Amino acid sequence: MSRSKYILAINGSYRSGGFTDQAVDSVLENLGDLGAEVEHIRLRDYPIGFCRNCRQCMQQPGDAPGTCVQEDGMADLVQKIEKADGYVFAAPTNFSSVTALFKRFSERLAVYGYWPWGQLSPTFRKAKGPKKPAVLISSCAAPGLLGRLTYGTNRNLRIAARTIGSKVVSSMVTGMVAQEQDVELPPRARRRASVLAHRLVA
Repeated sequence: MSRSKYILAINGSYRSGGFTDQAVDSVLENLGDLGAEVEHIRLRDYPIGFCRNCRQCMQQPGDAPGTCVQEDGMADLVQKIEKADGYVFAAPTNFSSVTALFKRFSERLAVYGYWPWGQLSPTFRKAKGPKKPAVLISSCAAPGLLGRLTYGTNRNLRIAARTIGSKVVSSMVTGMVAQEQDVELPPRARRRASVLAHRLVA
């Protein structure tokens, strides 16, 4: 009997119970119904510091992620990333891009690069081999299409996914979410969340 797929969601929202939390939870609920094991990491509650740009983690050769000099929650999170069979990367748009929470996390993904001193550019450790699936969730105050085309949010989410060796199989961009203080996930977004879940375990 094969084990259940383990899907890891990494959420860069500042707001508890906000639109992004609801969207991620909806995807994970659908995944649970499909038999997957899920975990929701809310970066606002997760103990990781800022990257020091010392590049010590990038001096270590090999396909495995390097070891950061900081002793915080990132080491545990990297283990979860390595264990997962698929990913949900989520962040609302803040100042035309992902939140500082998600940016801090993505900078700590430097452990997935090999960049010895004297080499002109880094090599991604997971550039070769099979790719695990990832889906992206973002939202913005502008219309969704405008947000997708002009903001850097999805691009930043995609870079994070590519850095850890995953392939983006689908995304959800929801616009006009700042019209009310408390926004409920609309039926259309719930249907899209179901599609994202099915594509993750396909």
